[in-house]
Amino acid sequence: MGTLLVAHGTRSEHGVALIGDLATAMAGRLDEQVRVAFVDVLGPTPSEVLRAVHDEDTVVVPAFLSSGFHVRHDLPREVAESGHRRVTVTPALGPSPELARAMLGRLQDAGWRRGDAVVMAAAGTRDIHAQGELRRTAAALSALVGARVSIAFAAPSQQTEGYPSVPEVVSRVRAGGARRVAVSSYLLSEGLFQQRLRESGADAVGAPLGLHPSVVRLACLRRTHAGIAVPATATVRT
Repeated sequence: MGTLLVAHGTRSEHGVALIGDLATAMAGRLDEQVRVAFVDVLGPTPSEVLRAVHDEDTVVVPAFLSSGFHVRHDLPREVAESGHRRVTVTPALGPSPELARAMLGRLQDAGWRRGDAVVMAAAGTRDIHAQGELRRTAAALSALVGARVSIAFAAPSQQTEGYPSVPEVVSRVRAGGARRVAVSSYLLSEGLFQQRLRESGADAVGAPLGLHPSVVRLACLRRTHAGIAVPATATVRT
């Protein structure tokens, strides 16, 4: 049985390298080959990789921080188009308490202090289901930092009303009386979005989740808890 790690896809060299490094870290812990595919921007696509391993039971792990459109629609379509009949698709990485713990670790490394106001910065999504998962993640982080965490988007759009940009939320929180504001990065890798967080005016900015031990552990747990392979026509487990 093999594993296929599927990510969104990016033009950022850091982002592409991060997914490759995550696959390598997973392979070392799982003691099996972990292939990589992307649903957008660059290849190979999941269907291309699955066609190449059509005779091998395969577990697909979506390297997404929430189960938005790509996870719930694009990925099942890619699996079906591959014709591969022995595929299991696991839940996305997020939401998970493991990711909240990883964010806390990154915040602590960045100089977060108990009592600092915290803004959780996600890439941005118009998917209502994914927005609900972001609220769950923010609630988990709130429990860890001991105060309510605000949500902001690195790339807000007109369709994401209620989730303004990171600088806007940082300014609003500071105007509300916070002496120090820390931004928690809910991003996987370095890139344009992470740079926007650094330019938000916050006193401390956590690094991307990257290869934090909690992220690697979570990705491996998704794989090991996948169970027995099911037909490619099955829906994604949530």
